Amino acid sequence: MTMGTDPAATAVTVVELAREERFADIEQLFAPPLRALVGAEALREAWTAETGKIGPVSAVGEPESEPAGAGLVLVSVPVTGERGGLDVVMTIDEDGRLTGLRLAAATAPWAPPPYADPATFDEQDVTVGDGPLAVTGTMSLPHVPGPRAGVVLLSGGGAFDRDATSGANKPLKDLAWGLAARGVAVLRFDKVTHTHGGQVAGTAGFTMTDEYVPHAVAAVRLLQRQPGVDPARVFVLGHSMGGKVAPRVAAAEASVAGLVIMAGDTQPMHQAAVRVVRYLASLHSGPGMEAAVETITRQAAAVGGPDLSPSTPAEELLFGWPAAYWLDLRGYDPVATAAALDKPMFILQGGRDYQVTVTDDLPGWRAGLGDRPEVTIRVYDADDHLFFPGAGPSTPAGYEPAQHVDPAVVADIAEWLTTAA
Repeated sequence: MTMGTDPAATAVTVVELAREERFADIEQLFAPPLRALVGAEALREAWTAETGKIGPVSAVGEPESEPAGAGLVLVSVPVTGERGGLDVVMTIDEDGRLTGLRLAAATAPWAPPPYADPATFDEQDVTVGDGPLAVTGTMSLPHVPGPRAGVVLLSGGGAFDRDATSGANKPLKDLAWGLAARGVAVLRFDKVTHTHGGQVAGTAGFTMTDEYVPHAVAAVRLLQRQPGVDPARVFVLGHSMGGKVAPRVAAAEASVAGLVIMAGDTQPMHQAAVRVVRYLASLHSGPGMEAAVETITRQAAAVGGPDLSPSTPAEELLFGWPAAYWLDLRGYDPVATAAALDKPMFILQGGRDYQVTVTDDLPGWRAGLGDRPEVTIRVYDADDHLFFPGAGPSTPAGYEPAQHVDPAVVADIAEWLTTAA
């Protein structure tokens, strides 16, 4: 099946195919990395589950498109049912192939969290890095007189923008505004994989280090030069993969004052991927999930096996990431790297997090750093992977409603940043 390259038209066609239950035809529109993760049956199950909540589809609205960097376009198509609505959100490349697809309950736009008063700080756009891979970011500068602490924010794995936007939620923007309102200067920026995804995807040997470290170091130095910021008190805060890589950033830039690690994983990622997909399969059984477990397990074995080499095809590996990326990940020990640093650290973990967990990941940090007086480790029992508070087992659907990062988390990070050094 072939399509034109009008992203909005492609997106509407995908929705119409779903209404006609032609999920195999939709799968043919997936780019290879997405096809490796999601098949027709999994898509059928997800569509059936979501439309079951809103009732039979009665109307398909006008698509809304916006650039997503690297030649990608993000298109959202509103779908209305008898009992509500949902948004079918797709990322579409220049060839009209889908690189991302999710079904999200229709939600209101992002609104500031109650703990962030935008009248207490100013924001300005900045350029982080130089040359063809430079990215844009936002600096949040409090009105309170300096010198003040500063922090650079790093988002998790994936082609995230500076806010770590996911549906109606922007957890890094929550953090930036909450911290700036408490007197901390903050710099957050679009990831290079968000802005220049096509370019870096074609770069031989591109790794996690390449994805994070150069721009993080440039951001630290940029924030250190701002009037009112104490250059000796600029920290790095990383979430998820950003937390995993934060020690490597501090190892590369000795002037980093310390680290805040939020849900930083220590379990090898290929092992964690199998654990997570099995957890998801326990929530929603069916042929699609069984196929996903089989695929992820096979790809994880290839990532962790002795035969992995730079020449291993990316389509055989998890998430369609190239072998060089996985070899870099396999060779990196975040706990050992952190332990070699003589810096204060604040390690936070959500008790309800099923992606990075108290059981599988936090013990690594405790074993390597728990006895150090300059290291604080804290678990927030009610919080999920995005540090959204809630109750009961965490699920992907729990991330969708509009919500904000736990105010206790923001307050604790702000206090730690202003007293740690």
